[in-house]
Amino acid sequence: MADEESMIRAEGLVKRFGDLVAVDGLSLDVRKGELYGFLGPNGAGKTTTVRMLTTMEIPDEGSIAIDGLDARARVVEVRRLIGVIQQHNSLDKDLTVRENLLHHALMQNLSFKEAKKRIEEFAGIMELQDRMETKVDKLSGGWKKKVSIACSIMHRPEILFMDEPTTGLDTQSRNLLWKLIRGLNKDGTTVFLTTHYIFEAESLCDRVGIINKGRLIAEGTPEELKRRVGAFALVSVGPDGEESVSYHPDSASARAASADVPPDSSISIRPTNLEDVFLELTGRRIRCTIFPPRCSGWPTATSAT
Repeated sequence: MADEESMIRAEGLVKRFGDLVAVDGLSLDVRKGELYGFLGPNGAGKTTTVRMLTTMEIPDEGSIAIDGLDARARVVEVRRLIGVIQQHNSLDKDLTVRENLLHHALMQNLSFKEAKKRIEEFAGIMELQDRMETKVDKLSGGWKKKVSIACSIMHRPEILFMDEPTTGLDTQSRNLLWKLIRGLNKDGTTVFLTTHYIFEAESLCDRVGIINKGRLIAEGTPEELKRRVGAFALVSVGPDGEESVSYHPDSASARAASADVPPDSSISIRPTNLEDVFLELTGRRIRCTIFPPRCSGWPTATSAT
């Protein structure tokens, strides 16, 4: 993390859609150079929050500052600081990959000479060289995602917003994306990642915010959040298949507590994960979140906290 200065500061954000309050009094403070994870189930308000932070939606209440700039009053300057990787790509399907990259580069006020240089650079990084003359409409979902990512970082943004960027990516593309993101973050780019993949947030992020029903209900490093409920989980499954989970400060405490579990139950002890935190705080599970630890294609290096 470069320093403790705020790069993204939101205070009291509220966004309504008719009678639905999608975001309800949410405040955030993301530091420069931080890789910040925004975690929550489908419909929790993640995407709406990102759309407000990136000036695509105007909040009904509250304020947003990006690198100290009022996002509403100085929208043009703010947009030059940010890159956005959305769930759904915004590419022109009738243009080739090269034409899409050029269009996005010129939209960011790069000179034609600089645009051509960066197109070759990012085409190499994303392994797009053999598809540069292919129309986007002919690409698979994974290749479209690669093109979208290249377009989003063409101007080397100060802040990169990623809204569930690994959805639909194969193992190779996922590895490539995280190598790129880690490199950008190491060079000082602030990264704001929304996801409902537990392992993704736990492995990559300096800090994590958990949102539920439009409200930020917890925030901290992954380790801080897990310590909030207990470092180890004791899981018992009775003969009727009903599961019970209790949390303990260490493995020894969990083993001691297992003595009180009925003898006809199966028992396991494991480290607490972020889904445990969410379940304890909300009573809800995050859908589509659990992947086998260290499975192929998922990041293996835990970020420093």
